[in-house]
Amino acid sequence: MKVDKIIFATGNAGKMKEIRMIIADLDVEVQSMKEADIQAEIVEDGETFEENARIKAQAIAQELKARGEQAVVLADDSGLEIDYLNKEPGVYSARYMGEDTSYTKKNASLIQRLEGVPDEERTARFVCVIAAVFPDGRMFETRAAIEGRIGYEEKGENGFGYDPIFYLPEYGMYSAELAPEEKNRISHRGKALEEMKKILLMEL
Repeated sequence: MKVDKIIFATGNAGKMKEIRMIIADLDVEVQSMKEADIQAEIVEDGETFEENARIKAQAIAQELKARGEQAVVLADDSGLEIDYLNKEPGVYSARYMGEDTSYTKKNASLIQRLEGVPDEERTARFVCVIAAVFPDGRMFETRAAIEGRIGYEEKGENGFGYDPIFYLPEYGMYSAELAPEEKNRISHRGKALEEMKKILLMEL
């Protein structure tokens, strides 16, 4: 099925920059919801990353269908799981302490909650699930994660969200200290997108 447009269900500029870098070789136009002029109110009330990714992708696909437009819709749901905090903030990562709260405050809160917790118990991971909905209703999903631990301070300028507190022992640096190309290669979103790209190359 020939589709020459992909709409990614996000308004996050940092996320769109990563996405465009990773799927640049697909030879299709990639638009954010804003660029596609979609203002759908999406209620992410799923209990898992998979459910939320599906909810977002299907909502945008229905909007496009109502407008008589054809595009593949991609939606991701991603978040940070901290083992010591019973996998918080998890699916509530974006809404932790309120959506309008800065990540500097969110990161400071998580570091404070882990005060006195030793390195070996600060294990955490970023998880990303990407759902794709095609105009004919077919749906595909990919999931990936990257393991690390929560640091003791914010470090690095290259990431966004929780990247500045996510320490990668095997690299000896924080996620936000990685060069963008390196981050895209090893990140949860980068790996999930690479898997989705394989599906899109076969299906488009």
